[in-house]
Amino acid sequence: METIHTADRVFVTWDAEPVENGAVAVVQDRVAAVGAYEELRERFPRARVRTWPGGALGPARVHEGPLPDAPSPRERVHAVLKLGAAVVMERYADTPELRAAADRNGVAVVPGKPSKPAVVESAWADLAVFDEAGECVATVCAGRLVHRRK
Repeated sequence: METIHTADRVFVTWDAEPVENGAVAVVQDRVAAVGAYEELRERFPRARVRTWPGGALGPARVHEGPLPDAPSPRERVHAVLKLGAAVVMERYADTPELRAAADRNGVAVVPGKPSKPAVVESAWADLAVFDEAGECVATVCAGRLVHRRK
């Protein structure tokens, strides 16, 4: 199933110039295209559309510190997703339970800091949407919506 995620501004990297009224097309777990919403809607006419008004859409973040405290490994991983992150450092996911919870949610566990996350064709579809105040509105891991603020 194809999905188009659209927001007021789409960033390929968080320090790049935004694509105004941009969109990201996702097919399965990969980014299929990035560009103007109208263009992607023409290319993917049957895609489900998720709209994030008033927000900025870009690559999901890398959580570089300890996972937030929570009663269970699942809730600790979900707390990271609520921050807009889809990658955690291996040294902080240091138990089998935390690694399993990360895996179930599509959160990557990496040994060292990965290169700068980017939203480019064929890349893993890890995305995050932030509102004007910088709060995470939604997180997408491997093409799946795994967190949405109500």
